[in-house]
Amino acid sequence: MIIDRKILLNPGPATTTDTVKQAQIVADICPRESEFGNLMQYIADSLVRFVSSSGRYSCVLFGGSGTCAVESVLSSVIPPGEQILVVNNGAYGKRMVSICDVYSLDYVEYNSSLLERIDLDSLEKRIVEISKLGNLKYIACVHSETTTGLLNDIEAIGKLALKYDLIFIVDAMSSFGAVPIDMDKMNVSFLVSSANKNLQGMPGVSFVIADKEELTNRRPKKSRTLYLDLYDQYDYFVKYSQMRFTPPVQVLYAMKQAVDELKEETPDKRYERYTENWETLKDGLDRLGFQRLINDEDHSHIITSVLEPNIKGFAFDKMHDWLYEKGITIYPGKISDLNTFRIANIGAIDKNDIKRFLNELENYLNSLMR
Repeated sequence: MIIDRKILLNPGPATTTDTVKQAQIVADICPRESEFGNLMQYIADSLVRFVSSSGRYSCVLFGGSGTCAVESVLSSVIPPGEQILVVNNGAYGKRMVSICDVYSLDYVEYNSSLLERIDLDSLEKRIVEISKLGNLKYIACVHSETTTGLLNDIEAIGKLALKYDLIFIVDAMSSFGAVPIDMDKMNVSFLVSSANKNLQGMPGVSFVIADKEELTNRRPKKSRTLYLDLYDQYDYFVKYSQMRFTPPVQVLYAMKQAVDELKEETPDKRYERYTENWETLKDGLDRLGFQRLINDEDHSHIITSVLEPNIKGFAFDKMHDWLYEKGITIYPGKISDLNTFRIANIGAIDKNDIKRFLNELENYLNSLMR
């Protein structure tokens, strides 16, 4: 089968290999069969080993987008009477705040710059202030903020969590599988991600990697949700190697293939490839006169937020359509007070794909001069 190849430079779903796509073409199977349970167990165990070798953690799979798993953790873990501090320095930190608000959780929002690294002294000061006033038990942040490409220092934040006896929740949607993560070293109790970014799988599966002790001992008396109950999902998987509700069967076969391909490449080598993509991208953007928003030393090497140029006739939609016709997809920005667009350099692509994009971008700019 010949599959038309697209270069997805949006921040996920990412470009996949043909072998991941073709892994979905399998014989029909009832997902309650032990064969399929073994497949999900293999995926779950493999995901854990990418970020920990201690045996301390387990993986809970959900059918749904990344936000599904983030919402599962926040709605399930935090009981009435306990407080969470949410670090907000982008659209996805803001989304965690929105989830807390929907479930009427006791939360405090710590706002930080969208463009600069978190001031850890200021964050610690806020932790101390909140601890004096309430029952602060949790801290949550995004690792790689997909809004801009800013990489938050979760190891440093994990040390603060340890110092003040806080449970650390990390949204690793845009970092898992590439940016190095050691959950034990970084003191992370709950880590959330999905199949369709650096894992280079298909959208439709998200997951939580969590401290087994937390999964066993922190169950609240009453759940706030049915489908998203993290503890019930975990217990059911432990007993039966199954999700409680119908899983996305074919997507999980593709996810198994994606996991195997990440094992073969290794997360370190994948991050090297992504970094080479990013360096090619930033050099090209600089050459074309674009302004990037995040300093190189604070960048995730995953996604780049770029200011729209002040060129007569420039319009993001027209640029998007120009590139889309050439088989290349980019995304608009998510910073409300700035006109930006975003370019991801993840997925089954290499520096030659980035060079092709830069060439077409230059052609678009030249077309405005005619």
